[in-house]
Amino acid sequence: MSRVPGWLGRLAAGLTEMSERLDERRAAVERESGDLQPAQRSAAEPESSAADVPAPPADHVPRPPDYAPAAPPPRPDPAQVVPWGVRVAAEAGWRLLVLAGTVWVLMRVISAVQLVVLAFVISLLLTALMQPSVAWLMRRGLPRGLATALTAILGFVVIGLMGWFVTWQVMENIDNLSDQIQDGIDELRNWLLNSPFHVTDKQINDIAENLREAIGANTDAITSAGLEGVTVIVEALTGILLAVFSTLFLLYDGKRIWEWTLKLVPAAARPGVAGAGPRAWATLTAYVRGTVMVALIDAVFIGIGIYFLDVPMAVPLAVFIFLFSFIPLVGAVASGALAVVVALVTQGVFTAVMTLVVVLAVQQIEGHILQPFILGRAVRVHPLAVVLSVAAGGMVAGIGGAVVAVPLVAVTNTIVGYLRAYSQEAALRYAPEPRGATAVGVASVDPPPPAKDKSAAE
Repeated sequence: MSRVPGWLGRLAAGLTEMSERLDERRAAVERESGDLQPAQRSAAEPESSAADVPAPPADHVPRPPDYAPAAPPPRPDPAQVVPWGVRVAAEAGWRLLVLAGTVWVLMRVISAVQLVVLAFVISLLLTALMQPSVAWLMRRGLPRGLATALTAILGFVVIGLMGWFVTWQVMENIDNLSDQIQDGIDELRNWLLNSPFHVTDKQINDIAENLREAIGANTDAITSAGLEGVTVIVEALTGILLAVFSTLFLLYDGKRIWEWTLKLVPAAARPGVAGAGPRAWATLTAYVRGTVMVALIDAVFIGIGIYFLDVPMAVPLAVFIFLFSFIPLVGAVASGALAVVVALVTQGVFTAVMTLVVVLAVQQIEGHILQPFILGRAVRVHPLAVVLSVAAGGMVAGIGGAVVAVPLVAVTNTIVGYLRAYSQEAALRYAPEPRGATAVGVASVDPPPPAKDKSAAE
């Protein structure tokens, strides 16, 4: 009885092994039958009648013969064939073309209404200069309308008195100045004759004769320029009136005008623009205040210097220096050159050299001490940007464009910097919260203290 279970186990194992061998044999037969060629299968199959063979479909394409050339590989997507750098350059190129076309159209529109644009920009500068006075009067209890009226009247009266004073001084001293100029020309001629340059009397007479002939030959051009000057005067008066009215409305209703302007901005960009506006206005206000103070200091010190050098019309020249100081770089050079020329033709070479020393000394103090201290970092613009902006503004809109070029660049720099910081902050704010080890690492790092807004504090 003890041998019966062992015998049954061996029998079951044998049956299992036999079943596995049969399965393997069946699989091998199926593989061999699947590898048969179509011709072998047709020979092995019994013949059937033609009626039993199904007809090929109408759109059936017969298989090409074996000797036919192989079909070419499928062509890749053209976008994948173009190199990545070329694709990026093309994407950036057409966008730059769109931006360039937009800027070109905008410049054409501005050129068509150049007088209006310049008047409005000048009114913005005047508003930035006068708005702190309006705020100060309102804090003292005056209504906004009365504070605006008092500030505007005082500002325009001061500007008008400056223009009247310059005109009065020039008209009062024109006769004396002409005599001094004639004497100075004679002294300059004598100096040239006795100078080591070996200038002869005949050469000086030839130069004077050429000047007279040039003036006589261009009489028509000078006359037409005078007629164009009348047109310029009319346009200047129109621009002054537009600037005055725009300044009044900006002083009185500037906040509501800004809120209405924000409604024209798309809703997605409105928060960023609303935050950039006050900072841009703070930059413009700081620029105008600093420029006025620097121009006033230049005019006072240069005026005192040329007054003690007995240069005629020292006070009108100081006023010209003050006005020309609003044109960065170019204005200081032009006003200083005017003072040196007047000193040269009226007082001689030594006085002209001393005037040049005074002008250069004051301008060096202005560039290295006054501007960094008064203007500060809020409106600091790179000298290359100043030169390029003044040149571009002068080419587009003349003297007015040169005046408004630098504050426009300063304001644009402030706006772009704020919008960049705002976009980075918004990206961090709406980014998904970190999880796992990243969250632990972020939590272990203390957040940096919030940066103070310098423009808002100023």
